[in-house]
Amino acid sequence: MADEVKIDSQTFQTRLSTLTQAWKTDRRSNDALFGGVGSIVVLMGKNEEAASYHKNNAMHYWLLGYEFPATLMVFTADALWVVTTTKKAKHLEPLKGGKIPIEVLSRSKDSEQNAKQFEKCLEVIKSSGKKVGILAKDTATGPFAEEWKKAYGGVAKEMEEVDISPALSIAALAVKDETELRNMRDSARASTGIMTEFFVEEMSEVLDEEKKVTHKQLSDKIDQKLDDQKFFQNLKSKLAADFDSQQLDWIYGPVVQSGGSYDLKLTAQSDENNLHAGTIIAGLGLRYKSYSSMVARTYLVDPNDAQESNYKLLLSVHEAIIKGAREGVVIKDLYNKAISVIKSSKKSELEKHFVKTVGGGIGLETKDIVLAINAKNTRVLKDGMTLYISTGFTDIENRQPQDKKGKMYSLLVTDTIRIRRDQDPAVFTNGAASDTGSVCFFFKDEEEEAQPKKQSKKDPKVGAVAASNITKTKLRAERPGQVDEGAEARRREHQKELAQRKQQEGLATYSEAVGDENGVAQKKFKKFESYKRDNQFPSKVKDLAVVVDEKASTIVLPIMGRPVPFHIQTVKNASKTDEGEFAFLRINFLSPGQGVGRKDDQPFEDPTAHFVRSLTFRSRDVERMESIAEQITNLRKNAVRREQEKKELEDVVEQDKLTEVRNRKPQRLENVFVRPAMDGKRITGEVEIHQNGLRYIDHRGSKIDVLFSNVKHLFFQPCTHELIVVIHVHLKNPIMIGKKKAKDVQFYREATDMQFDETGNRKRKHRYGDEEEFEQEQEERRRRAQLDKVFKRFAEEVQQAARDEGWGVDIPFRELGFNGVPNRSNVFMQPTADCLVQLTEPPFTVLTLDEIEVAHLERVQFGLKNFDMVFVFKDFHRPPVHINTIPMESVEPVKEWLDSINIAYSEGPVNLNWSTIMKTITADPHQFFADGGWSFLAAESDDDDADEEDEESAFEISGSDLAASDESSDDESDFDDDASADEGSAASDESAGEDWDELEKKAKKKDRETGLEEEDSGGRKRKR
Repeated sequence: MADEVKIDSQTFQTRLSTLTQAWKTDRRSNDALFGGVGSIVVLMGKNEEAASYHKNNAMHYWLLGYEFPATLMVFTADALWVVTTTKKAKHLEPLKGGKIPIEVLSRSKDSEQNAKQFEKCLEVIKSSGKKVGILAKDTATGPFAEEWKKAYGGVAKEMEEVDISPALSIAALAVKDETELRNMRDSARASTGIMTEFFVEEMSEVLDEEKKVTHKQLSDKIDQKLDDQKFFQNLKSKLAADFDSQQLDWIYGPVVQSGGSYDLKLTAQSDENNLHAGTIIAGLGLRYKSYSSMVARTYLVDPNDAQESNYKLLLSVHEAIIKGAREGVVIKDLYNKAISVIKSSKKSELEKHFVKTVGGGIGLETKDIVLAINAKNTRVLKDGMTLYISTGFTDIENRQPQDKKGKMYSLLVTDTIRIRRDQDPAVFTNGAASDTGSVCFFFKDEEEEAQPKKQSKKDPKVGAVAASNITKTKLRAERPGQVDEGAEARRREHQKELAQRKQQEGLATYSEAVGDENGVAQKKFKKFESYKRDNQFPSKVKDLAVVVDEKASTIVLPIMGRPVPFHIQTVKNASKTDEGEFAFLRINFLSPGQGVGRKDDQPFEDPTAHFVRSLTFRSRDVERMESIAEQITNLRKNAVRREQEKKELEDVVEQDKLTEVRNRKPQRLENVFVRPAMDGKRITGEVEIHQNGLRYIDHRGSKIDVLFSNVKHLFFQPCTHELIVVIHVHLKNPIMIGKKKAKDVQFYREATDMQFDETGNRKRKHRYGDEEEFEQEQEERRRRAQLDKVFKRFAEEVQQAARDEGWGVDIPFRELGFNGVPNRSNVFMQPTADCLVQLTEPPFTVLTLDEIEVAHLERVQFGLKNFDMVFVFKDFHRPPVHINTIPMESVEPVKEWLDSINIAYSEGPVNLNWSTIMKTITADPHQFFADGGWSFLAAESDDDDADEEDEESAFEISGSDLAASDESSDDESDFDDDASADEGSAASDESAGEDWDELEKKAKKKDRETGLEEEDSGGRKRKR
């Protein structure tokens, strides 16, 4: 035994206590697990090289971290007796002194003394009770083992032997602690790395170049990769920083099978047959620091529809078992669930081909049969258990074989998982993709060439003009985009209910007259202090000159022979003028009633007091006066800038510190960009998931931390119909990124960026023309689907890490989207389950639906191509959000969407002055709801409908009112004038010389003269 051996005393005592505590607990509950044994014997013989561990090996590694050959352990519920050689005993001595007593007996060359040690152990066994726990499948050999078996044989007749293997599995080995789980994760990542980044590439090269390579040769190549340290250093699947590839060893395979001959057992071996381009099954398992994992995948080369369908069924069965594996589940229920999935499918005949056991326990032992997943096992799963799930169909007949070797095939998928409490298990081997897009390979040209010939019948969806785009009428009014009267009536009824509910809620919330005076929160009087003591004045004030003290943000002016300080916040501006040989410095101060802008206005403690409006100083030193004026101007600018920055950063909160993952490498998403970009530079980096938040690190080492507690919404937007795939984080409070605050942080990758090549650079036969273009399109679709999968999985991992925060991953519904202008550019708005978002083009838009009070549709009238939508928030102090220039074709879908999410909406023909409206509401919300609340918007909608029914309505909007409305809209609304400039041009083009209102008046006058007004006023309606 080498001197490097160091046994973790704390781990030893903890695990030994766990075993004895479970033993004692079982005694109090009718000995269901341990069978009432009083002692347990674990014997280890001479050291043997074995691919898998047995229970005795596993117990040594579990307790000591090492295997001690020629060692006997006798356990009782209160103590542990160990008989071993003198060298090994030295390593066990430090374990003494713990909660459970340990007696170490050192063997020597004296045979009599050695015999007495065995006799002492036998006395302990006999004194502990008639029942003794042994390992039924005892594989110990060697002189030490034979000597103990001979000594034990003398008392064996007096004792009742009980197989203790199940008890040791359940009480000791099955449930893993964090250290064990970390070793298993590293083992699984190494396994999936070899599978995905070496085997798949080797297999593709063999098939591409049609090489003759046997299964055994391919397995040997994989086997040799275990000694390649550089390979593990460059693995894309992240390994722990302290990962040591020297501690890896094979437990299963590597096994490669193809060509109709398959063995799905763990004892399978690769044969000397050549790799066949059909159904290829590859499996391997690694042990790292004594803990095992395994993974197996089936790769289908040019599969037919039946093979793909059968594989999809196997995947659904596999996923059903994994999702059902939770704490408290009986093992046999997992197998029965798999059978039920097969029976309920359209391929129930595959039940007879399904494997009889779909997995078992894994860890120190490669296959723990105590946790075998079959139809009879009644064990219950617990949090922390690790299993391998191996589902498969054996010997399925292929009715459309490519050749003789393809007549029979089998399917197998194996993963290593960890059971968790109240959630889906963690799949350690998910780095090896098993979906059809990842395991199906298409190499043949014949099918691609024959495909166009099958389309002899003209496809109406193909051509320069799709059939669906050809309308049967030239009239827009007769096209299917018209209003569904039934749906409209249903919406009206529902909206009336919502409006009544809003009114009642408003009256209940604002039961008393509360609000802001004049609709504006009263500003507080600010006091500015330049100096606390006289000795803080600058030394230059002794000269009774004008002094600009930038440090104190103060101007010291000589008045009546005394230096008087004025804080820069009291100064409005300063100017210098020249008259003859004198220069005049005029300093204007802020005072009430000056007519300054609303933004610059500020309250005064006593507006009736006397104020100094301005001071003028004369000097012959022109340059000095000019310098002082410039200093005052710059000081004022800096003060204003600081105030603006302070106001802008008022809602920025300082986040708690990010708690980094220390005991393992964090989950990462690599090669992503961030928006807003740090320092304005577009540089790739990676996102990491830590204990309480996310961290983005670029290649320069710059970091952005986002805590889960500050996340309001998390979005995943796939790259379908987009150029980028996005994970978007909307925050509760803004954070600082560089020198700017940000309430939205977005991680994205360009779907069309070729620098991220995920095809593996596989070689392909050279093709020309349409076939090559078709393959490129297929590859583009596959790569986009893979990107979506990677980002979605990472978003789900973020949700899992922040499961206590109460938010999840939200995905936009593109089919409900519509175009609009929320800021300056026309973008595609998309609803989600909780929000209305635009995540493609900054500035981003995220509106939380629960925070919306009402929605109002503006400019909804006949003849216009676009309309606007305004969202008013429940927080009336928050300015409404405008989405302008929405195509009129979207008005009905938008109404239907608003109605479906229970948002009260109204519509009107013109833009409203929302600044004035909100000021009125905030002045006295109680009075607003007492006067009818939002009913004034609905009244406007009803008036609009009445105008349509009766052309000569009493309501007429004058030219001055219309101009005032337009002016108020331009001043107070966020609407972009340029965005819908085409609306106004349509009317003006029709009449180049006269105004529209003048033409309207002339038409009315002509109607009155001809008598048409009386005839038409009754029943004519205007079409919408």
